[in-house]
Amino acid sequence: MDRRSFITRASIGGAAAAAGSVLAAPAIAQEAPQINWRLASSFPKSLDTIYGGGEEIAQRLSEATDGRFQIQVFSAGEIVPGLDAINATTDGTVECSHSVGYYNWGKDPAFACGADLPFTFSARAKSAYNYQGGGIDNYNTFLEQYDLVSFPGGNTGVQFGGWYRKEINTLADLQGLKMRISGLAGRVVEKLGVVPQQIAGGDIYPSLERGTIDAAEWVGPYDDSKLGFQKVAPYYYYPGFWEGGPTVSFFVNKGQWDALPDSYKSLFRTCAQAVDQNMLAKYDYLNPTALKELVGTGAQLRSFSEEILTASFAAANEVYAEVSAENEAFKTQYEAMLQFRDDWYLYQQTAEYTFDTFMMIQQRNGALAQNG
Repeated sequence: MDRRSFITRASIGGAAAAAGSVLAAPAIAQEAPQINWRLASSFPKSLDTIYGGGEEIAQRLSEATDGRFQIQVFSAGEIVPGLDAINATTDGTVECSHSVGYYNWGKDPAFACGADLPFTFSARAKSAYNYQGGGIDNYNTFLEQYDLVSFPGGNTGVQFGGWYRKEINTLADLQGLKMRISGLAGRVVEKLGVVPQQIAGGDIYPSLERGTIDAAEWVGPYDDSKLGFQKVAPYYYYPGFWEGGPTVSFFVNKGQWDALPDSYKSLFRTCAQAVDQNMLAKYDYLNPTALKELVGTGAQLRSFSEEILTASFAAANEVYAEVSAENEAFKTQYEAMLQFRDDWYLYQQTAEYTFDTFMMIQQRNGALAQNG
């Protein structure tokens, strides 16, 4: 073979090899199908942090798949009312939703375990339990009967105890109090004489203004400030002991989930975890400034008394015993949480609690301001 012939043949072979690599693209594309889902959020667009979790996962999935995995996000009321988002996922009205499990408390108390139970975890503890302690798997085992798969998709951190039209100093002040409060927490405070009301976020302000309810809990300073509660119920209490680390979740119709390629399932889990951590970071960043602004516009900051907190803790334990006796799925999840809770709070006394307490003392003494 002469030199010219060899070069010609080599060039043709190289071009063919290059073409082969290009021609392989359709096979790859077939493994990454075009997916178009609708997501029903339980939240209004005005709450950019918590509603934004749905938008964020949609953006992350689109970017990671070159636009092949698309999720269109609908706010509360656009397809179904906010409190019906999970049920709309079960029945296939939408492929997925972004909601809080305790909104389905009335359907099955075990739904609340994936969100939050009073006096259980902080946000950091809940994250450890979910990702390392089997919390996600425990919840999904329960959800199979409702044709759902769920992954954490946000956390607000410990919430506030809500807005009250009058001061709440003793247990007697809770008697007959009509309060907007969600899920299992309503059953707890009911034991203290409160009359719980489950009302969607957009209806809370007019209900307070008209006096239909006497109090309402929502989230915390940043989100609450957008709804203007301080104008009609000036007393702002803390902490929201019923939501020490509430998980907002993505719920996916199980049939739709099972139909996804494994690569898309992996991407969804990864993106959901990113949203989960990012939402908490947003709240931690925005709430301090929002609280100062609320106080500046008339909010009267108050802490629940030790009497109320202690009675509430006892009431919560009563509720857990009652529900566990009636609902095996709830009992299984709750007992799994208890296995970690005791060790968590024992450890925290040597870690964040001690450090944070010292820093708070310095702040109260004005020692931090000199560096600000």
